[in-house]
Amino acid sequence: MAERSLDRIDVRPAYSLEDAAAYETRFAGVPAPEMLRTLLTGELRGQIAAVSSFGTESAVLLHMVAQADPATPVVFTDTLKMFPETLVYRDVLVERLGLLDVRVIRPDPARLAARDPDGIRHGYDPDGCCDLRKVEPLARGLAPFEAWISGRKGFQAGTRRALPRFEVEEGRLKLNPLADWDKVALDDYFTRRDLPRHPLEAEGYLSIGCAPCTSKVKPGEDPRAGRWRGFDKVECGIHRPVSAV
Repeated sequence: MAERSLDRIDVRPAYSLEDAAAYETRFAGVPAPEMLRTLLTGELRGQIAAVSSFGTESAVLLHMVAQADPATPVVFTDTLKMFPETLVYRDVLVERLGLLDVRVIRPDPARLAARDPDGIRHGYDPDGCCDLRKVEPLARGLAPFEAWISGRKGFQAGTRRALPRFEVEEGRLKLNPLADWDKVALDDYFTRRDLPRHPLEAEGYLSIGCAPCTSKVKPGEDPRAGRWRGFDKVECGIHRPVSAV
Protein backbone atom coordinates (compact mmCIF):
# COMPACT_ATOMS: atom_id res chain seq x y z
CA MET A 1 0.00 0.00 0.00
CA ALA A 2 1.34 3.38 -0.96
CA GLU A 3 2.14 5.63 1.95
CA ARG A 4 -0.53 8.32 2.32
CA SER A 5 0.78 11.84 2.11
CA LEU A 6 -0.13 14.14 4.96
CA ASP A 7 -2.49 17.01 4.35
CA ARG A 8 -0.76 20.31 4.96
CA ILE A 9 -2.29 23.70 5.62
CA ASP A 10 -0.38 26.68 4.29
CA VAL A 11 -0.27 29.19 7.14
CA ARG A 12 2.27 31.49 5.59
CA PRO A 13 1.29 35.16 5.32
CA ALA A 14 -0.21 36.08 1.97
CA TYR A 15 2.37 38.84 1.44
CA SER A 16 5.88 39.60 2.65
CA LEU A 17 8.04 42.71 2.88
CA GLU A 18 9.79 41.49 -0.25
CA ASP A 19 6.46 41.50 -2.08
CA ALA A 20 5.82 45.09 -1.02
CA ALA A 21 9.27 46.12 -2.23
CA ALA A 22 8.67 44.40 -5.56
CA TYR A 23 5.37 46.24 -6.03
CA GLU A 24 7.08 49.50 -5.07
CA THR A 25 9.65 48.96 -7.81
CA ARG A 26 7.13 47.76 -10.37
CA PHE A 27 4.88 50.78 -10.02
CA ALA A 28 7.51 53.45 -9.46
CA GLY A 29 6.48 56.48 -11.50
CA VAL A 30 3.13 54.95 -12.49
CA PRO A 31 0.24 57.38 -11.80
CA ALA A 32 -2.12 56.30 -9.02
CA PRO A 33 -5.21 55.89 -11.26
CA GLU A 34 -3.31 53.64 -13.68
CA MET A 35 -1.78 51.64 -10.83
CA LEU A 36 -5.19 51.02 -9.28
CA ARG A 37 -6.75 50.11 -12.61
CA THR A 38 -4.04 47.53 -13.25
CA LEU A 39 -4.32 45.91 -9.83
CA LEU A 40 -8.08 46.12 -9.26
CA THR A 41 -8.90 44.59 -12.63
CA GLY A 42 -5.96 42.20 -12.58
CA GLU A 43 -4.13 40.16 -10.00
CA LEU A 44 -5.78 41.65 -6.89
CA ARG A 45 -9.34 41.48 -8.16
CA GLY A 46 -11.49 39.74 -5.55
CA GLN A 47 -8.72 39.90 -2.96
CA ILE A 48 -8.72 43.61 -2.16
CA ALA A 49 -10.95 46.23 -0.56
CA ALA A 50 -10.70 49.98 -0.21
CA VAL A 51 -11.09 51.46 3.27
CA SER A 52 -12.61 54.92 3.52
CA SER A 53 -13.63 57.28 6.30
CA PHE A 54 -15.57 59.39 3.77
CA GLY A 55 -13.66 62.33 5.19
CA THR A 56 -12.27 65.54 3.75
CA GLU A 57 -10.18 64.10 0.90
CA SER A 58 -11.81 60.69 0.49
CA ALA A 59 -13.54 61.51 -2.78
CA VAL A 60 -10.24 61.48 -4.71
CA LEU A 61 -9.30 57.89 -3.90
CA LEU A 62 -12.90 56.68 -4.16
CA HIS A 63 -13.22 58.26 -7.59
CA MET A 64 -10.08 56.43 -8.75
CA VAL A 65 -11.40 53.15 -7.35
CA ALA A 66 -14.80 53.64 -9.00
CA GLN A 67 -13.17 54.46 -12.33
CA ALA A 68 -11.07 51.31 -12.13
CA ASP A 69 -13.82 48.95 -10.94
CA PRO A 70 -16.97 50.26 -9.18
CA ALA A 71 -17.62 46.77 -7.78
CA THR A 72 -14.48 46.94 -5.63
CA PRO A 73 -15.58 46.50 -1.99
CA VAL A 74 -15.35 49.69 0.08
CA VAL A 75 -15.27 49.23 3.86
CA PHE A 76 -16.59 52.08 6.01
CA THR A 77 -16.36 51.85 9.79
CA ASP A 78 -19.28 53.65 11.40
CA THR A 79 -18.07 54.19 14.96
CA LEU A 80 -21.50 55.46 16.05
CA LYS A 81 -19.70 58.71 16.90
CA MET A 82 -19.51 60.10 13.36
CA PHE A 83 -20.56 63.61 12.34
CA PRO A 84 -24.04 63.49 10.78
CA GLU A 85 -22.53 65.42 7.88
CA THR A 86 -20.12 62.53 7.23
CA LEU A 87 -22.94 60.01 6.92
CA VAL A 88 -24.78 62.27 4.48
CA TYR A 89 -21.56 62.86 2.51
CA ARG A 90 -20.99 59.10 2.35
CA ASP A 91 -24.37 58.56 0.74
CA VAL A 92 -23.80 61.42 -1.70
CA LEU A 93 -20.45 60.01 -2.83
CA VAL A 94 -21.72 56.45 -3.13
CA GLU A 95 -24.48 57.56 -5.47
CA ARG A 96 -22.37 60.08 -7.36
CA LEU A 97 -19.47 57.66 -7.99
CA GLY A 98 -21.60 54.59 -8.57
CA LEU A 99 -19.91 52.48 -5.90
CA LEU A 100 -21.57 49.07 -5.91
CA ASP A 101 -20.29 47.34 -2.77
CA VAL A 102 -20.00 49.65 0.25
CA ARG A 103 -19.83 47.65 3.47
CA VAL A 104 -20.69 49.43 6.71
CA ILE A 105 -19.01 47.88 9.77
CA ARG A 106 -20.00 48.90 13.30
CA PRO A 107 -18.66 48.19 16.79
CA ASP A 108 -19.79 45.00 18.49
CA PRO A 109 -22.79 45.88 20.72
CA ALA A 110 -21.72 43.50 23.50
CA ARG A 111 -18.22 44.99 23.62
CA LEU A 112 -19.67 48.51 23.65
CA ALA A 113 -21.97 47.62 26.54
CA ALA A 114 -19.07 46.12 28.49
CA ARG A 115 -16.36 48.70 27.79
CA ASP A 116 -18.16 51.96 26.99
CA PRO A 117 -21.70 51.73 28.38
CA ASP A 118 -22.03 55.51 28.75
CA GLY A 119 -20.37 56.35 25.44
CA ILE A 120 -17.73 58.60 27.06
CA ARG A 121 -14.57 56.48 26.83
CA HIS A 122 -13.17 58.85 24.19
CA GLY A 123 -12.81 61.52 26.88
CA TYR A 124 -10.42 59.59 29.15
CA ASP A 125 -9.09 56.69 27.05
CA PRO A 126 -9.01 57.62 23.35
CA ASP A 127 -6.77 54.66 22.48
CA GLY A 128 -9.21 52.24 24.05
CA CYS A 129 -12.13 53.95 22.38
CA CYS A 130 -10.47 53.74 18.95
CA ASP A 131 -9.67 50.08 19.49
CA LEU A 132 -13.28 49.40 20.40
CA ARG A 133 -14.94 51.48 17.71
CA LYS A 134 -12.43 51.44 14.83
CA VAL A 135 -9.63 48.90 15.02
CA GLU A 136 -11.60 45.78 15.96
CA PRO A 137 -14.53 46.48 13.61
CA LEU A 138 -12.19 47.16 10.68
CA ALA A 139 -10.32 43.92 11.39
CA ARG A 140 -13.62 42.12 10.94
CA GLY A 141 -14.37 44.05 7.78
CA LEU A 142 -10.99 43.21 6.25
CA ALA A 143 -10.95 39.56 7.29
CA PRO A 144 -12.04 38.27 3.85
CA PHE A 145 -9.32 40.19 2.02
CA GLU A 146 -5.59 39.72 1.45
CA ALA A 147 -4.97 43.36 0.52
CA TRP A 148 -6.49 46.76 1.16
CA ILE A 149 -6.27 50.35 0.00
CA SER A 150 -5.68 53.29 2.33
CA GLY A 151 -6.19 56.97 1.58
CA ARG A 152 -3.21 58.19 3.62
CA LYS A 153 -1.03 60.99 2.26
CA GLY A 154 2.50 61.83 3.35
CA PHE A 155 1.86 65.56 3.76
CA GLN A 156 -0.90 65.11 6.33
CA ALA A 157 1.34 64.78 9.39
CA GLY A 158 4.93 64.32 10.47
CA THR A 159 4.20 60.67 11.26
CA ARG A 160 3.38 60.06 7.57
CA ARG A 161 6.24 61.84 5.78
CA ALA A 162 8.06 58.63 4.80
CA LEU A 163 4.92 56.82 3.68
CA PRO A 164 5.54 54.24 0.91
CA ARG A 165 2.97 53.24 -1.69
CA PHE A 166 3.09 49.59 -0.62
CA GLU A 167 3.36 48.10 2.86
CA VAL A 168 2.70 44.75 4.50
CA GLU A 169 0.98 44.54 7.86
CA GLU A 170 0.37 41.14 9.48
CA GLY A 171 0.72 39.44 6.12
CA ARG A 172 -1.78 41.69 4.34
CA LEU A 173 -0.70 43.95 1.47
CA LYS A 174 -1.56 47.60 2.09
CA LEU A 175 -1.68 50.15 -0.72
CA ASN A 176 -1.25 53.89 -0.24
CA PRO A 177 -1.84 55.18 -3.80
CA LEU A 178 -1.82 58.84 -2.71
CA ALA A 179 1.30 58.63 -0.53
CA ASP A 180 3.18 61.23 -2.57
CA TRP A 181 0.24 63.53 -3.34
CA ASP A 182 0.15 67.02 -1.86
CA LYS A 183 -2.77 69.36 -1.17
CA VAL A 184 -2.37 71.14 -4.49
CA ALA A 185 -2.67 67.88 -6.43
CA LEU A 186 -5.73 66.84 -4.42
CA ASP A 187 -7.46 70.18 -4.92
CA ASP A 188 -6.72 70.03 -8.64
CA TYR A 189 -8.24 66.54 -8.85
CA PHE A 190 -11.37 67.74 -7.05
CA THR A 191 -11.71 70.65 -9.46
CA ARG A 192 -11.05 68.74 -12.68
CA ARG A 193 -13.46 65.93 -11.73
CA ASP A 194 -16.02 68.31 -10.16
CA LEU A 195 -16.12 66.18 -7.01
CA PRO A 196 -18.27 67.27 -4.04
CA ARG A 197 -16.47 68.43 -0.90
CA HIS A 198 -17.18 67.31 2.63
CA PRO A 199 -19.50 69.98 4.06
CA LEU A 200 -17.34 70.49 7.17
CA GLU A 201 -14.16 71.26 5.27
CA ALA A 202 -15.19 74.86 4.63
CA GLU A 203 -15.59 75.31 8.39
CA GLY A 204 -11.94 74.43 9.06
CA TYR A 205 -12.14 70.69 9.63
CA LEU A 206 -9.26 69.47 7.46
CA SER A 207 -9.17 65.91 8.76
CA ILE A 208 -12.44 64.42 9.94
CA GLY A 209 -12.95 61.47 12.23
CA CYS A 210 -15.35 60.98 15.12
CA ALA A 211 -17.20 64.11 16.22
CA PRO A 212 -16.01 64.18 19.87
CA CYS A 213 -12.33 63.88 18.89
CA THR A 214 -12.21 66.19 15.86
CA SER A 215 -11.64 69.94 16.02
CA LYS A 216 -10.89 72.71 13.56
CA VAL A 217 -7.32 73.10 12.33
CA LYS A 218 -5.53 76.33 13.10
CA PRO A 219 -3.44 78.23 10.51
CA GLY A 220 0.01 76.68 10.13
CA GLU A 221 -0.91 73.35 11.72
CA ASP A 222 -0.71 69.92 10.09
CA PRO A 223 -4.03 68.91 8.53
CA ARG A 224 -4.42 66.23 11.22
CA ALA A 225 -3.68 68.56 14.15
CA GLY A 226 -7.38 68.73 14.92
CA ARG A 227 -7.57 65.03 15.74
CA TRP A 228 -7.49 64.06 19.44
CA ARG A 229 -6.45 67.57 20.44
CA GLY A 230 -5.08 67.62 23.97
CA PHE A 231 -3.95 64.00 23.87
CA ASP A 232 -0.57 62.51 22.94
CA LYS A 233 -2.16 60.64 20.07
CA VAL A 234 -1.72 60.96 16.31
CA GLU A 235 -3.22 57.76 14.87
CA CYS A 236 -6.34 55.79 15.68
CA GLY A 237 -4.53 52.45 15.66
CA ILE A 238 -5.57 51.35 12.19
CA HIS A 239 -2.41 52.94 10.81
CA ARG A 240 1.04 52.95 12.36
CA PRO A 241 3.36 55.97 12.36
CA VAL A 242 5.89 55.68 9.54
CA SER A 243 9.56 56.31 10.25
CA ALA A 244 12.11 57.34 7.65
CA VAL A 245 14.74 54.65 7.13
